[in-house]
Amino acid sequence: MALTRKYPHRKDPRKKYPKLRNDLRRKVFATQDTCGICGRPVDKTLPAGHPLAPELDEIIPVARGGSPYDFDNLQLTHRICNQKKGSKMIGDVDVKKVENPTPVSRSW
Repeated sequence: MALTRKYPHRKDPRKKYPKLRNDLRRKVFATQDTCGICGRPVDKTLPAGHPLAPELDEIIPVARGGSPYDFDNLQLTHRICNQKKGSKMIGDVDVKKVENPTPVSRSW
């Protein structure tokens, strides 16, 4: 099966305006505290690469025509939640609320 891309001849559109993207990232991180996918709090002090690290997610993925520069299309997520969502949308059948892999109490 051949891989078809929305932008076969271009680079990642998120990198077209890096200053604008970084400004939007800072604004989302400053205004949101919970994961847009699982609904649990996001620890913004975790380093990049950690499964629960904060990430910026497009609600309507760029691969599906969403804008990477529209503030209303961006949400704060955990890295693992964002990876499981991929380029799917919440309305898709196989996208479910992602369970946070860490315990929330000592009763585990």
